[in-house]
Parts: sequence; structure tokens; C-alpha cells
Amino acid sequence: MEQRATTTLSKRGGLHHAVALSLAALLAACGGGSGDDSTATPGSDPSTNTPAPGGENTGNPPGGTDTGGQPGTNPGTNPGTNPGTDPGSDPNAARPTTTRDAVRLADQATFGPTEALIAEIRSKGAAKWVSDQFALTTPRSEYKSGMGGEVHQHTGSGDFCDGKGPNCWRDWSSTQPLVWDFYRNAVQNPDQLRQRVAFALQQITVVSNLEVSGTYGFRNYHNALLNEAFGNYRNVLKKVALSPVMGDFLNNANNDKAAPNENFARELLQLFSIGTCELDPDGTLKGDTCKPTYDNERVRAYAYALTGWTYPAGGATSWGCWPEGTNCRYYGGDMVPVARYHDTQARQLLNGVSLPAGHSAPQALEAVLDSLMRHPNTAPFIGKQLIQHLVSSNPSPAYVQRVSTAFSTGRYGSFGSGQPGDMKATIAAVLLDAEARSENPGPRAGRLREPAQMFTGVLRALNGRTDGDALGWWWGDTMRQHVFRPPSVFNFYPPDYPVAGTTLVGPAFGIHNANTALNRLNYVNYLINWNGSDASGSIPNAVGTKVDLSAFQADAADPAKLVDRLSTLAYGQPLPANARTQVINAVAAFGRNNDGSYLSNRVKSAAYLVFSAPQYHVTR
Repeated sequence: MEQRATTTLSKRGGLHHAVALSLAALLAACGGGSGDDSTATPGSDPSTNTPAPGGENTGNPPGGTDTGGQPGTNPGTNPGTNPGTDPGSDPNAARPTTTRDAVRLADQATFGPTEALIAEIRSKGAAKWVSDQFALTTPRSEYKSGMGGEVHQHTGSGDFCDGKGPNCWRDWSSTQPLVWDFYRNAVQNPDQLRQRVAFALQQITVVSNLEVSGTYGFRNYHNALLNEAFGNYRNVLKKVALSPVMGDFLNNANNDKAAPNENFARELLQLFSIGTCELDPDGTLKGDTCKPTYDNERVRAYAYALTGWTYPAGGATSWGCWPEGTNCRYYGGDMVPVARYHDTQARQLLNGVSLPAGHSAPQALEAVLDSLMRHPNTAPFIGKQLIQHLVSSNPSPAYVQRVSTAFSTGRYGSFGSGQPGDMKATIAAVLLDAEARSENPGPRAGRLREPAQMFTGVLRALNGRTDGDALGWWWGDTMRQHVFRPPSVFNFYPPDYPVAGTTLVGPAFGIHNANTALNRLNYVNYLINWNGSDASGSIPNAVGTKVDLSAFQADAADPAKLVDRLSTLAYGQPLPANARTQVINAVAAFGRNNDGSYLSNRVKSAAYLVFSAPQYHVTR
């Protein structure tokens, strides 16, 4: 941070533009965690061995003692190097870890660290905390808000919303009620890992309110992803294939054997399961070149296999249902087969799976799922994307292969059922791998904190609350991630989006630009200095969106203690020495006064600077 920025803060109470420039520069480079250019070398972290408050040496591996391995020397080559991450060890045994590792795991597996969560992970260690999250059954997050299926049962002459007030479309057709639930759950509820995995799944198996309407249908779809987050990926694909929302979105509902629409079949292959190029188990291109996994003939075979499904019963219109023999649009359950529209000819699928003549639609669906789950691409293709959504945009091939093995075998140590596609085994492999838990991540490690996680992360860290309303049409649109409204089936960003000027990919950089870099700071400023948003009378159970900084005033008399406390909460360690000194000086510029207001001003300034810093927005 340059000296000019500190001067600006002491005179104007903010570092808005200066910090924006340094943030944009670091994000554009997808650099490491260091904000001190005077001492850092490429890929190094000058604060790796800086004692954290309380004297903890954050250079130790998770578990607090060095077991002889060198974490970070060869990331991910030995999953058992770090205590508490050995897949052969008992996950129910607590193995205390470091603050830095606890914050890193919270960034990877939750919607953001809190001081209480950091203490919990530190005392349990990574493996036990993950195991406890898998075992947590209540309270469980779900989507509840919004109205029901009557929007698809209207047979009157006028518009459904006639006489239902100004919020009819919002409450019956839009996903805004899900936005309320999504952010309330993410900020408040304890089942953080389930929510993070479901959020990853909803960005892989995409449906969008830009194309499909029906609040209750999206509620059913996303509750299914929450329910299946710790189940089996085969079940995820089955629920996706049978979802009437997906059937409507990708044209598979009422798909006719006479002229089958290929849309869902193509995206099922391309995006939801195997991808377009043959892969080795480590996620790299087989033979170092793109050999197509399927051709158009195979897409046609899958399209035929998936014909003959219609909406569940319950829908109605004033003109009846079409085509003849199908059900009207309705999202109140899984799609149901309609034999007259299903193709029953023999078809050759992938991976040696074939359909005999005379098969039914349900039999064809099971064969389709078998072919995809047995395909050698599914494990690395899905495993790598889960790593990217949870841990790092550029995992090593060895890391991908270990996760792929867990997916294929259904086992990661004592985690998993032994069934291929087991989500618990796969998630444990993603989070407990040595490459995820290394105290010294290499220069390729980490990921850009995407907007939705930035919104929740600052709120959770600063003891905030939200009803989610401000994070949809306002901040969600501003930051190009209005959840449940991605622009296409390809999500908000692709998994292979290139980071300009590097050889790296950074998926979330697909929605990052100069404007969103500045708006990240606007958002932090909105919470801390603008006092967030008040509750709106039109939102059920509204609480607004606000942070509560009162807990930090106890340390405001000591600027260094305050800055280190917030930095440890945000990054798991203090800022690098030069940046730390400048932030402390800027906070101390609020001198003592008679009414004590300097204390709250110090907390606001420290919080703004810490959560605006590049180290927070690129998680490592």
C-alpha cells in the first residue's frame, strides 16, 4: 500500500480509490497473498512465519507440530503429510490445527470465517470438522420462501397476477424469494459445507430464472441439490434429468421421439458429466490433445433415449395441455414418463452401454446414468470443478487425480460408502488433500472470491445479518452474480476462463473487471460506512443488511491489536509488515476525543481497510 493512500485515509476517512487500484492490480495478476511488494518474491508469502496474535507460529503444518514433512514443498503428493488430513486416520478424532489453516478451511468449505468458527476448526482440526459437517442433520438449510404452484394452475380469462398486488411476479414467478433464503442461510446457518457444495452443484447443473419462471419450481430444484449434496453424484444427475424446471429450461419436457430436441442431451454430456475432450484421471487431456468424447450421432442417441418425459400432473391452462397426451407445465415433482412419445429403438450410448429395442423411458434413463457414471471422464471432469469451486482454480494434476480416485472408488480413507460418485468421499478428498491444507501454498494456489461469497464473507466476519434483499437486484446485478439468474446454462463464468497475462485460469475472473473491482470496495463501504440497508416492509421477516462492529471496540484503544484481530479473522494471519504498519498508522490517525467516538471510527477504518485489501479477495 503506498504512502499516499495512508494520507488520504487520515484526511478523508477512506482509502476507496487507492485501495481499489491496488486490489484491481493484484486481482488482475491473480497473485498470491502478499501485499508487500518490497519484500515479496513471485509466489512467496513474506508473512508465512509471522507469529500470529497469541504467539502462534503460522508456519507449522495443520496440527501444530512438524511431523517431518515439508508442507508446500511438493503440494499434494502425500495426503497424510499434515496431521488431521491423513485419509487413513480416524476423522472423529480431534487434531487441533493452526489459525491460518482454520481460516483457509472456512474460506474453502463455508460462506466465510467467523471468530467462533475459527475457534471450532482450530480445536477439531480439518478432518473432524468435515466429518461433523457431514453428520449435521439439523438444523438443515432449505428454501421456503415464495408462493406455490397455483401460478401454473390458472384457468381464468385474465392474467394470473390480476388483483394480487405489486409483488405478484416477485413472489410467484421470480427467484427473489430464493435469494432471501440463500443469503439468510449462508450467513446464519451452521450447515455451511452442505450449502457450499450445493452452491457448487447449482453452478455446474445450471437452471436460470432468466429463461424459466415459477418460484416453487426453483425452490424444489435447489432443495434437491441441498438434499443430494452429501449423497451420490448419480442421484444428482437423476434429479436434474427428472426436474421439470430443467426439462423446461433445456427443452426435454415433452420431448417427442418424432423430432427429439438435443438441447438437454448435449448439455448433459458437455457440462453436467463428461465434458468435450477425453481426459486422463488427473484431468489433463488424454494424449495432450483434445479427442472428442462424443460426436453428433452420439448426442442424437442420448436425445432419443431421453424422450418421452412430461411434467408431473397438477398443471392446468384455459386452453388445455399440449401436445396431446402430455401434462400441462407444472413443477410440483419429478417428470413422469409418457410412453407414446418415447423412442424405443435400440441405441448405442457411450462407454459400452446400449439400449435394447423395446425399452421404456425409465429404463433408458437408468442406462444413460450408467453410461455417464462409468465413463472415465466423469470423475476428473466433476472432481476438478469441485476443487475449483471450493479450493483452487488451478489444482495440480496430482491433486485432481486423488480427487478423481475418491469419486471413482467412493472412498477417501474412512469417508464414503464405496459406491462410485459418493459425494462425501469426493468432498473429503477435495478439502483434506495436502494441496488444500498446505500452510505454504504455491504461486498457482487459490481462487478469486466470487461476489456471492464476498457478500457473505464480510457479513459473517463482522457479525452481520441479512434478509438477502439487497444482494439480489442491487448488489448481485452490480457484481454480475445475481444468484439463480445466470445468463445461460454455462453459468456466470466458465471453469477455464483465462486470467489475462498469465498461463492460469480463474473462473470467477469471467465476471471481474475494473467496475466490479471498484464495486467490491463500494460493497464493503456500504456495510461499514453507509450502515447497510434497513428492513423493507415488503420483505417477509425482513432484517435488512447490516454489520455489527461493537465486538471489536474492545480492542480499538490499541490500533495494532485491532488490526491484527481483524486481519487474522480475514486472512488467518496479520498483514505483511509494511502494509500492516500503514494500516495501523491510518487507524491510529483517529485520535482520542472526549465522547469516545474515535473508537468506533477506528473500528470502521480498520474493518474497511482489512476487508478491502487484495489478500481478502484472492483466497489462498
